[in-house]
Amino acid sequence: MLLNLWSEILEESRNKGRRGVDKKTLLFKIILLLSLQLNPMLPPFHLAIPVSDLELTRNFYHEVLGCEEGRTDTHWVDFNFFGHQLVLHQKEGLKPASVSNPVDGKEVPVPHFGVVLSIDDWNSLAERLRAQRIEFIIEPYTRFEGEVGEQRTMFFQDPEGNALEFKAFADLSGLFAKD
Repeated sequence: MLLNLWSEILEESRNKGRRGVDKKTLLFKIILLLSLQLNPMLPPFHLAIPVSDLELTRNFYHEVLGCEEGRTDTHWVDFNFFGHQLVLHQKEGLKPASVSNPVDGKEVPVPHFGVVLSIDDWNSLAERLRAQRIEFIIEPYTRFEGEVGEQRTMFFQDPEGNALEFKAFADLSGLFAKD
C-alpha cells in the first residue's frame, strides 16, 4: 500500500504541468503516506489466560472493561481486548502466584498485561474503574515524571487475580526511548 501510494504521488507530481493536478488531493496523499510510515498498524497479539470462574471473569471483561465478546465454547471465550485477541480458558482450582517487582517506588505485579491508550481514553477508563469501585493495586498516577518515558499508569486485577496495566504517554515516542 505504501509503495503504491508513493508511486501515485510521484506520478502526479511529474504530470502536474501536463494535466490539472488537484493540489489538495496530492497534499492529502502525502500526509497519508507520512502518517502511515510514522504509525503503521501493528498486528494484533493473542493472549490466552486461565480462569477458574469463566462467567465471573467474562462479565468483568465485557461489563467493566467494555470488551466485545467473540467466539465462545463451554470452557473458553474470546474477547476483542482493545483490538487484540484475549481468550479466557476455564481451569478449575487455579490460584495465581502473587509476585512483584519494584518500579518507581511501587511494587508492580508480575506477570501482568494491558494496553497503551491515548491520554483521553486512559482518563476515561480510570474514571470508569473508580465509578465501578475497582480496587487498584497501583492507583492511577504519572510515572517517571519529567523523564524520558513519562507515562500515566494504573494496575488492577480481574476477578481471577490476573494483573492488568493500562498506560498512556503524552509523547508516544517515549514508549521505547532509552534516554
